[in-house]
Amino acid sequence: MTLHRLRNTFLAAAVLASFSPLRGQQADFNEVGRQMSIMLQNSHFARLPFDEALSRRFLDDYLKDLDFQRLYFTQEDVDRFNEAYGSRMHSLILQGKSMDAATKIYEIFKQRVRARVEQTEKLLNGNDFDFTSNDKVMMSRKDAAWPKNEKEAAELWRLQIKEAVLGEILRREMLAKMAKEQGKADPGSDDRSPKEKVSLRYKRFLASVEDVDNEEVANYFLSAVARAYDPHTDYMSAREMSRFKDSMKNELVGIGALLQAEEDGATKIMGIVVGGPADREGSLKLNDRVVGVNVLNTDKPTDMVDIMFMKIDKVVDLIRGKEGTSVALKVEPASGPPGVTRMVVIKRGKVEMKDEQAGGELIEIKNEKNQSKRLGLITLPSFYADFDNGEVSCADDVEKILNRLMDEKIDGLILDLRNNGGGSLDEVRRMTGFFMEQGPVVQVKDTLGRVQVKNSENGKPIYTGPMVVLTDRSSASASEILAGALQDFNRAVVVGEVSTFGKGTVQQPMDIGRMLPLFSNRNGAGFLKVTIQKFYRPSGSSTQMDGVASDVVIPSIMDGLEIGESYLEHALEHDLIRSAEDFKPLDAERLFIPKLKELSAKRLNACKDFEYVRDDVRRTTERINANTLSLNKAEREKELAESDARQKERNAERRERFAKVAQEDKQSFKFYKLTLDDIKEGNKLKTYDPSEESVSFMRKAKDETEDLDDSPKWPTGLDPIKRESISVLRDLVELSESARVAGLFE
Repeated sequence: MTLHRLRNTFLAAAVLASFSPLRGQQADFNEVGRQMSIMLQNSHFARLPFDEALSRRFLDDYLKDLDFQRLYFTQEDVDRFNEAYGSRMHSLILQGKSMDAATKIYEIFKQRVRARVEQTEKLLNGNDFDFTSNDKVMMSRKDAAWPKNEKEAAELWRLQIKEAVLGEILRREMLAKMAKEQGKADPGSDDRSPKEKVSLRYKRFLASVEDVDNEEVANYFLSAVARAYDPHTDYMSAREMSRFKDSMKNELVGIGALLQAEEDGATKIMGIVVGGPADREGSLKLNDRVVGVNVLNTDKPTDMVDIMFMKIDKVVDLIRGKEGTSVALKVEPASGPPGVTRMVVIKRGKVEMKDEQAGGELIEIKNEKNQSKRLGLITLPSFYADFDNGEVSCADDVEKILNRLMDEKIDGLILDLRNNGGGSLDEVRRMTGFFMEQGPVVQVKDTLGRVQVKNSENGKPIYTGPMVVLTDRSSASASEILAGALQDFNRAVVVGEVSTFGKGTVQQPMDIGRMLPLFSNRNGAGFLKVTIQKFYRPSGSSTQMDGVASDVVIPSIMDGLEIGESYLEHALEHDLIRSAEDFKPLDAERLFIPKLKELSAKRLNACKDFEYVRDDVRRTTERINANTLSLNKAEREKELAESDARQKERNAERRERFAKVAQEDKQSFKFYKLTLDDIKEGNKLKTYDPSEESVSFMRKAKDETEDLDDSPKWPTGLDPIKRESISVLRDLVELSESARVAGLFE
């Protein structure tokens, strides 16, 4: 995890990781860095010259990773770093002397953070801020100049703290206003004061910066060195690799709880996996606060570790452990008096992350002529697989769901790949074969220019009917391979946002420990995840940068955000190669894309929700381009009032319209949920109402502020994009049937 991610979020982390042995003496990270640099030069696709230009990129990326908003270091600091290390960082790495430089830079960073937090306390304890001035701050400083010196840095920081306090005041006032209007309790009435909230926020950040050992400094630095080659080349510590493998399996060892770092230093229970170890034990409750952990569940008071202000990943490492062992948690119950604690002992065990598995739906839909069609929908969150034992396979899961949908005689199919960031290439190859004859799925080119064609593994497809692939900006890597192959072969219509993410590169994890000299300590040496190849579609076009463009484009708020490979630093370029030798696409006319676009455009232009989306995209783009935030309270209140009025007007219009749509849906839709458990147990399909039923495998803590959001829910639980994709598929089914009746196609 990079430091800026930690600073930005204090986000929840799942205590679901697998067991890793207790650590003794660590590997020499100077030697780890040296061997990693050799591996990069020998293995990376780009073959960048390991020279002074790359050296300066190493340093620049390390500084930006530590201080991505450019608020802690000054230009004077940066100049000193460049003078000392800028031209020779690559040499220091090759000589096995880089960690001294990395550590010295981190120590300066720590000093700067400590100074800013001390300044924060003085500002918060001083006179109240003047919120009538015309002060402004930049929303994002990632491209801003470094502050020239400490004086300028202090002034920038004063404005940042002023904005933080103002933002908290406005948030509190808005919650109180909404609660009063709705006749509900104010969720912020018992909260700490805005100044205290801001103070705790930065104290927690300082604690996270100071609670860093040599391994973590090495992780920050070596990650910056690796990512200087391209955004997806990375250094991963042994712990990170363990978590990565667990996430790919969707089956983990832990207690089955979701944690979140609280600003006051405690760790809060935000979710409990249904049927997991914590759920079965029963004592741990949502919103309980964990303040101590006894890893071995002993009676020795000295074995209880105080986790107040500890980083969330370190808390996770303490709580996780070997399957069948127990861990003791010191807990402040959510329902008890403040400060009173009790002990909760939980036996660690396997936790199946069912929320991350493939799932299916059967949708019966009637048209204006009362003719019914049965549409299947498969949702795939990622291309997960068990790389170690092969016991988990998303292709296996999708095949089971697809076969069941075939048994139900579906007329058309949607494969929903939204928010699917990729995964196993082997799973993609196999899955593509479910929908088309055996042929090229993807081409991969290595650094020597050699091209290898990867074919689908199935000899005969399972499903050959009308098909839509639903994508968005977050569909990446393996998702783009599948969508691109089906699009190239004219096998499916790609529907969704303008294009997918645009990650067209292949990474391979390499164990750095194996490269260390004989008799070296290899403990915790970590892994290099290095880009070794580029992906190309069967047609020869790379998915890199460009992604997969939708055949039928649906407007989205993501259109106004900087999401995608093209916004990442050091991304490799898009290029073309020759089409695969066996690439023989089907007749494109069978997809009726011009007609589908015409029918969809009519619906989109008539839909009020997409009018709102286009308006929001325009406003978001203007706000990002302006990149300024006023610190005048009256101005901010005016902006909030305008936004609130706009939202209330939309909500009023939607309530009236949604009520009519919901009634129409009852006449035209019938939904059936299909889970892997249903298939395993041979259950019959059961109808359900998507607007009322939510199949979730984790109980989550309720956010009190959510109760104040009175925006009406999507009718029948269908967000506009999903609803439009269903309409596009229905059009495709009807056009295909009409063409067959007319004898246009076999």
